[in-house]
Amino acid sequence: MTLLPRWQLLLAALAFLSCGTPAANEDAGSGGGAATGGGSATGGGSATGGGTATGGGTATGGGSATGGGAATGGGTATGGGAATGGGTATGGGTATGGGTATGGGTATGGGTATGGGSATGGGTATGGGSATGGGGGTTPDAGSAIPYVFVIAMENQDPDNILNTGIYGHASAPYINNTLMAQYGHSTAFGDVLGPLVPSEPHYVWMEGGTNVYADTTFGGDADPSASNSTNDGNHLIAQLRAAGNVKTWRSYQEGLNATTGACPINSDGFYAAKHDPFIFFQDVSGNPPSQTNADCAAHHRAFTPAGFQADLAAMDVAHYTFITPDLCNDMHGASGCANGCTSALAVSACIGGGDSWLAANVPPIIAFMQAHGGVLFIVWDEPAISTGIPFLVVGPHVKPNHTSTVVINHSSYLKSLERIFGVPVSSRVSSVNDFADFFQPGYFP
Repeated sequence: MTLLPRWQLLLAALAFLSCGTPAANEDAGSGGGAATGGGSATGGGSATGGGTATGGGTATGGGSATGGGAATGGGTATGGGAATGGGTATGGGTATGGGTATGGGTATGGGTATGGGSATGGGTATGGGSATGGGGGTTPDAGSAIPYVFVIAMENQDPDNILNTGIYGHASAPYINNTLMAQYGHSTAFGDVLGPLVPSEPHYVWMEGGTNVYADTTFGGDADPSASNSTNDGNHLIAQLRAAGNVKTWRSYQEGLNATTGACPINSDGFYAAKHDPFIFFQDVSGNPPSQTNADCAAHHRAFTPAGFQADLAAMDVAHYTFITPDLCNDMHGASGCANGCTSALAVSACIGGGDSWLAANVPPIIAFMQAHGGVLFIVWDEPAISTGIPFLVVGPHVKPNHTSTVVINHSSYLKSLERIFGVPVSSRVSSVNDFADFFQPGYFP
């Protein structure tokens, strides 16, 4: 960046030495250059409207081009770059709207791209990366229709309010019913893939891997991860993201983590339940055997606190895939000692109300982030209480407003949809099911 004023001085000096005093129309051209409307061209360059071109460059509207570059509207292009609207492009880069591109990068709206990267809206991309909506943190492809996916996992409720057990229409869930459902989408056809009496853990594992039955283990209970209660299966979403080069990042926020749970939280403690964190049951995440000190697992987990999470959002320290699990008091599950009254599964209104209040406090910052940077929030329940259906909400700036989807979906649809969004191959385990396309406005689901 510091070289640009020097180039401009050099270009001005070359123009003065080569051309002397400009003609009456204020054009100046030397060495075969062509200049119009006050432009300055040297060495075969072409300049129009006050632009400066050197070495075959083309400059229009005050731009400055060197070494074959093309600059328009005040941009500066060097070494074949193309710059528009004040952008700066070097080494074949393309910059628009004030962006800076180097080494073939593409920058739009003030972004900075280096080494073939693509940056939009102030993002910074290096070495072929892509950035959107400001620097910092992990940033998505500029062209992605859904750059960020947030998931909040809730517990053990029915969709329809029959016998006072369902979310939809329940008096204790005003935020869900009067705000989220009124403004965004929900499903009346989200089914339970595992059927009645199957507990939480197999459902969470299914969301990550598309099944609860693996060659080395079958998940049927709610035990913490261990050598025997984990799998070395490599066909799951996080493994797919890694195989794709870790271009798409991920992070799990779990409420209630402490020294006992571990930084890789394989141990249940207090109101934290390991069974509600799907990733730690896969050994390529948590280790073989799973370990609470596994460094890679710990690097992808953070304790959820409202203040800490909102600080991450504000700092753009956000993964492409963010999975959030409230604790047992706030996810509508219930546990003895919960201060909000959700002390067991029988305290239905207290549990639904406690979860609704938690969502009302923690979803608005996510919505504000998505409004600024794009994305979608899936609020998914693991299993029903007494029915075969499960509540499901889809929230985001490009979700159909006040939309009721009757397309048959389930947790396999969840995995397939994330695979579609992140651009990784769809697992054969879930390829035949419907995805979540019905919730989105045209053109916003891949």
